[in-house]
Amino acid sequence: MPQSLSIIHVARAPVGGVFRHIGDLALAQTEAGHRVGMICDANTGGEFAAARIAELAPKLHHGIIRLPMSRSIGPTDLPSIAAVRRRIHAIAPDVIHGHGAKGGVYARLAAMWERTLGRKVVAFYAPHGGSLHFDPKSRKGRLYFLVERELERATDGLLHVSEYEATTYRAKVGVPRCPAFVVHNGLREEEFEPVKPVSGAATFLYIGELRDLKGVDLLIRAMALLKERGQPVSLAMVGDGPAEDKERYRRMIDEAGLADRISPYPPMPAREAFALAHIIVVPSRAESLPYIVLEAGAAGLPMIVSDVGGIPEIFEGETERLVEPGSAGALAGAMQAGLADPEALARQALLRRERLAEIFSLPVMAGRVEAIYRQALARRYKNAFSGSA
Repeated sequence: MPQSLSIIHVARAPVGGVFRHIGDLALAQTEAGHRVGMICDANTGGEFAAARIAELAPKLHHGIIRLPMSRSIGPTDLPSIAAVRRRIHAIAPDVIHGHGAKGGVYARLAAMWERTLGRKVVAFYAPHGGSLHFDPKSRKGRLYFLVERELERATDGLLHVSEYEATTYRAKVGVPRCPAFVVHNGLREEEFEPVKPVSGAATFLYIGELRDLKGVDLLIRAMALLKERGQPVSLAMVGDGPAEDKERYRRMIDEAGLADRISPYPPMPAREAFALAHIIVVPSRAESLPYIVLEAGAAGLPMIVSDVGGIPEIFEGETERLVEPGSAGALAGAMQAGLADPEALARQALLRRERLAEIFSLPVMAGRVEAIYRQALARRYKNAFSGSA
């Protein structure tokens, strides 16, 4: 088994927490002496993603390859699958690590092809929520979970970022027929430096994708409720999303008379955005283990967060402070309560920051992932020596 591994990460969208996760992991693997690269969509993320890729790509041995990848399942997947397979074949990696639903499909299909050619490649899949957000009773959910189940045959390991995600996978897809692991996201040491709000900072901050899944509509309605209650609050909204969603949110803001209270900002680095407000709000309807909550916790920011997904694993010992998901009224109530006792929010933020520093470490995450890779490679080499499949 090689000491220096050749590793390719495959994901569709180079945005959000998934891209942050891949970038951190890829750099940590590079620093450990491995040859790392990434394949992702060419049409997603705009200028912000392009700038981040331009910064990251030169640091990776295999660079970052961008190919067209559609968001939905359809005929356009066929040329994308073929293009990913060709690029991976030329690189001949030891490890193919797929992230998100599409990345997981492309990565494992490429691994299957490489194995037909006699290569001892291992394939891993990290859902990052992805298809697990779908209702198993829906047509799309049934299709996705059928694909997930079948691709387990080509999978050397499932890598979940939270216990919640692992439990959800078992409930919706089934008990895995391949090894499965929980490896929490990790943070860099410098991310635990506190961030202070700038002069004139807004009351609240939202940072993330502009989608209903992230609760943007709920947050706008909560802001309207606070306005009705006479609360002089403001919101900095940082992020991007589909054009139709952004237009719908703009209309909601105008109809609620909130244009002077909600200020939109383009995507920017999280710690830069954190300085724009005093309290971060995460109103999501669904999450796995969101980086933005970890980053805000490490920066010592007071937070108001929905009780969804793996978030209780971040708020261990204080889960009673989490907000009922899907309710604009509950969200507005929590925001108002936070304004009434900002000292309590600040004390909680300080204690949370100290606890996160002990648990969510990037070196620990990268070391655990490498150990899992090597265990799988050892099995592949052993099977090859013994003549097993």
